[in-house]
Formats: sequence, C-alpha cells, structure tokens
Amino acid sequence: MEGLYDEEEWDEDEATQYMIEQSLSEYGKYRDQTPSDPTLEYIDHEEIFTAICAGNADALKILVQNKAAMSMADNKGWIPLHQAAVQQKRSILEITFSASPQGSGESRTLKGETPLFLAVVNGLRENATFLLQNGCNPDCQNEDEDTALVGAMKNNQYDLASLLLRYNATVDQKCSLQRTALHEASLLGLEDYVYQLLQAGANPDACDVNEHTPLGLAAQAGHLNVVEILLQKGASIWPQRHSVESVSVLFEAAASGNPDIISLLLEYGADPNTPTHTGHLPIHRAAYRGHLLALEQLIPVTKKEAIKDSGMSPLHSAAAGGHSQCLELLLNAGFDPNFMLHPRVRRNYDDERRSALFFAVSNSDVQSARLLLKAGAMPNQDPVNCLQVAMRLGNYELINTLLRYGANVNYYSRVNTTHFPSALQYAIKDEVMLRMLLNHGYDVQRCFDCPYGQGSHVPVDYEGWSVSVIRDVVVRQQF
Repeated sequence: MEGLYDEEEWDEDEATQYMIEQSLSEYGKYRDQTPSDPTLEYIDHEEIFTAICAGNADALKILVQNKAAMSMADNKGWIPLHQAAVQQKRSILEITFSASPQGSGESRTLKGETPLFLAVVNGLRENATFLLQNGCNPDCQNEDEDTALVGAMKNNQYDLASLLLRYNATVDQKCSLQRTALHEASLLGLEDYVYQLLQAGANPDACDVNEHTPLGLAAQAGHLNVVEILLQKGASIWPQRHSVESVSVLFEAAASGNPDIISLLLEYGADPNTPTHTGHLPIHRAAYRGHLLALEQLIPVTKKEAIKDSGMSPLHSAAAGGHSQCLELLLNAGFDPNFMLHPRVRRNYDDERRSALFFAVSNSDVQSARLLLKAGAMPNQDPVNCLQVAMRLGNYELINTLLRYGANVNYYSRVNTTHFPSALQYAIKDEVMLRMLLNHGYDVQRCFDCPYGQGSHVPVDYEGWSVSVIRDVVVRQQF
C-alpha cells in the first residue's frame, strides 16, 4: 500500500535510529517517575511514529507514556494506533493499543479509515484479529462508504473477508449508492467472494439506489460465472419495480452483449418483451451497442407487437449507434426500413426526426445510409430533409448517395422564408455541391421567380416597427 513505511528503510536510516537512541537516553533517567511527569511532555508524537515503523518495542514502551501524544494526528489524520495497525509486528500493535486513549479503535483518518479498516486492506490478518478481539467495529466504513468487507474484496484479501464475517460483519450493510458487498463482488466479477457472501446469507435480490440487483450488475458487466452462481442461488430475473425506472435483468445483459448470459437468462424465463419506462427493449440496447451475437439471439424471441408498442425500431437504435452490421442483420430479418418513430418518441428530438435513415445521415454514416436506401428507405420522410443534413455536413459521398436514391433536391425548409429551394443556401459557395444539385434536377427558375412581381414587396397589412413593438422586444430581452 502506498504511503506505508518500509521496515528495511527505517533500519538503514541512521539519523532516525540516532534520534530514537537519544530519546531513550534522555528518558531513561526518568523510568522511575510517573507517566504524568512533565518531562514526558517533550516527547514528539513523530518519535512514536518512528518507533512504531522501526518496530522498536523498547523505545515504544518509553514513548507511549506520553498519553497526550498518543492521540495526536499527523497530516493524514493518522494517530499512532493507525500506524501500528499497518506494520507487521503484532506486539507493536498491542503496546500501542494498550497505551492509546479509550475509543481510539474507532478513530478515523482524513479518509475515514479506522485502524481495523487499514489492517484489513493491507492484508494484516494478525493485526485485524487483535483489533476485532478487542472490540473494534467490523462494519467500519471509510469516506467512500466502503465497508471493511468491501475493502477486503477490492484488495483481494479473501481470508480477511472470511475473518470479518466470522466476527459478525453485517453481510448486507449498505455502502455507496446503497449497494451491498454482494453488489460490489458481482459487478467486479469476483466469483469466490460472491459464493462466500451468499453462503453467509447475503440477499441476492438487494436493490441499490438505481434499482440494480447483484444479478443485474453482473449481467451488465458480462460476468457469466457470477450470473450462473446467482441464478443457482435463487436470484430473481424479474425487476423489483420499486420505481418506474426499474429495468429487467435481460435489458442489463444487453449492455454487455454476452450471448451466453442472454441465452442463460432466456433459459431461466427472462422476457425479452418487457420494456423500460422509456419503451426500450433489450433488442434496442443490443442494436445500439453493436452486439451482433446478442442481436441474433434476441431477434427471434422479440415480438413485433412489442416493437410497435415501443414506438421505435431496433433499426433506429443500430443507425444511432453507427453499427452497419447490426443494420444489415435486422434488414435481412425483415425489419421495415420505413418504420417511423412514434410521435411520443419523436418529441424527444428538437428536429422531430422520424426515420432510421435520418439517424445514419446525422452521423455522416455513408455505409449505414446506403444499406437503408438499398432496402427501400424513403429519403424525404423527415421534417428536416436528410439531404439538408448531409449538405450541412458537407459530405459529398452522402449527398450523392441520397440524390441517386431520390432525395428531393428542391425541398423547402420549414424555417426558410425564401421562395427558392432551400438547398441553395448550402451550395451557393461550393461549386462541387452546386453541380451535384444541378445534375439532379435543381429548379433554377425558382431562384428568379418573385411572388410579388412588379408590385410592392411589403404586404398591405404590414405595420412596420412601432414604439410598442420595440418596447415589447426590450421587455423580452430583460427576461
């Protein structure tokens, strides 16, 4: 562990040893005096740390007589007992513990670590045993809300985890995000610890603050063996539904895309047609993440009615994620390239996009756009024309592909107040782009067609700028 003193370095440090010897010489004269003798006040608590790190029991027995120094902390918030907990000699810890003020076993460093927590994460079994035998709390937590049990797991200290459980550490104690030790072990894929915790009575269906169970976290992280252990021990594949944001374990598994986990969950009865509160299905997540093998498993078991009810096609998801292989797989499986987003889904986008093609074009993804167009996707179905998006991106290959598949070169933008086709605004300074437009039927005459003719270009009912209008504008700006 970083920051710990190396015993050999201290032995080689002659200056440090000289300081200890001088201290012993100074205080040896006062052995027969009581610990409250004023001379002991001159002991620097750093000397106590030095003696502990050097493993010098003789020096330590003299130095610990200064009771005030035993509760003094260094710049890390460590008192002598913290230092004694992380060195190798149990005898040093015993001397320090006996001389420390009552309650020192629960004292915390600036990182919230108790002496027991430090002994555990450093793998010092004898020290941890001594502290537990002397009443130190096995459920201690650091500032990150990790328990000593979680600290043992994260530092690969299996024996220390067993020791804590034998001394009645709370197996389902809540840590950060309301997660238990089983959550952490499952997320990290620590099979031995998962089995150990389950044997100790850990709840396999505990929920964290985000409604994730240990099984859900293991599935999300792609830890097949952990998923298998949890299922065999009775973990539920059904969400607790404590809130509307709960998701199924199968949906979590789709994030990792591990086909073996998906297959296992389906064997245990997981339902691929259970949507999230946003309407997404596991097939959507697998498509968006580009998990081809997972998608192959989910396609035949996902109902078309469930996809229709969700308001979106997995084609939208695959196109949004930029995964052309998934798009091709879905198209070959018969998914409609012209399935449009349901209005409730469409409202989540400022441009109110509808088609999977629009997602591909927005990503400047020529390969995906070409696959969709070849499958029959219509290029003129979105409120903001796909061609307009491609021109704004300046992607010649994408523009040419859209034009060849029938994109309307004479489209009008909803926000464009001019009479001539909107594409001109992007091509007026780009000869290559303008030539492509002209070659595909751009209506040049409209550029010279004025709806007002020779008459006034100001509508009859136009009132112009008035004082009241100006005042209104100023008021709006103040907000």
